[in-house]
Amino acid sequence: MKRPHILIISPASADANNGNWQTAWRWSRLLRPAFEVTIAPSWGGEPVDVMLALHARRSAGSIARWAQAQGASAAAPGLGVVLTGTDLYRDIQTDASAQASLAYAAQLVVLQECAPEALPTAVRPKARVIYQSVTPRQTAVKPQRHLRAVMVGHLRDEKSPQTLFAAARRLKDHTDIFIDHIGDALDAELGGQAQACAAECPHYRWLGGLSHEATRRHIQRAHVLVHTSRMEGGAHVVMEAIASGTPVLASKIAGNLGMLGPDYAGYFEHGDAQGLAGLLLRLRAEQTRTDSFYSLLQAQCARRAPLFAPAAEKAALMKLVQALLPPKRQPEKSHTHACA
Repeated sequence: MKRPHILIISPASADANNGNWQTAWRWSRLLRPAFEVTIAPSWGGEPVDVMLALHARRSAGSIARWAQAQGASAAAPGLGVVLTGTDLYRDIQTDASAQASLAYAAQLVVLQECAPEALPTAVRPKARVIYQSVTPRQTAVKPQRHLRAVMVGHLRDEKSPQTLFAAARRLKDHTDIFIDHIGDALDAELGGQAQACAAECPHYRWLGGLSHEATRRHIQRAHVLVHTSRMEGGAHVVMEAIASGTPVLASKIAGNLGMLGPDYAGYFEHGDAQGLAGLLLRLRAEQTRTDSFYSLLQAQCARRAPLFAPAAEKAALMKLVQALLPPKRQPEKSHTHACA
């Protein structure tokens, strides 16, 4: 029997090198070879068995066309909608097309444990949490003569890079604390602010956009990842840091709470540059202690690491697709020998 065909709708392309594209690309790999998988920016009516659409608002046209083709006003067969941070914490509250996507979906996918709380009560039963995954890397040896922080995220309002700029200015006289900032200037004004910060603060570097591999190496080598966002669906960079043995300092927002857990010690209030600077100073001051704040954050991150294992994501993703497939299109079980 021909393998079921899964279509992943990703408004983001490979050139964007953002979290949505990384999700689409990784899911396509995890679903093969059990399924035929295609990634496309939209659905034009071609026959497929399941459609997984990333972004309730940006993929709303494809989602509505799928539901109409199925003759469904709600819970369209074969349709899964993956909700991003801007969906959950902005668009579904005000945007009619995003709200319609919630109704059309047979299954809603969210990427961290706090996300279902942001959904309207009526659609919460359709929601399932699928943590994204990343291949773990060996924890690098971190030098103790300085502290290096890295922030990863394209420069746009949702990422709140202004908080990092303000913290860097507060720390500019601390020559043993270095801050690297990775991401393209999607907002030209924020790019100008990054350049101004670099000119004023010699230990802050804006590195611009880097490849995924180069970015992961920077995360691996850093002592700590800084994540200042005001809204997140479930940030890739947080799990990439955890999988590299690099602890995180994060804004206390729902998207980060759902990734790091409610009791995590490395939170600062969103927009609180003084709080972020204080945490970096504390990390540096206690850097050589065995019972340090840094050791606590490392241990807490290590306890969350199993959530982001590739095997766990693949199992959850397979269950999602099997729930969306019509019974006659369920994949055949393979028969393998124990020594194969």
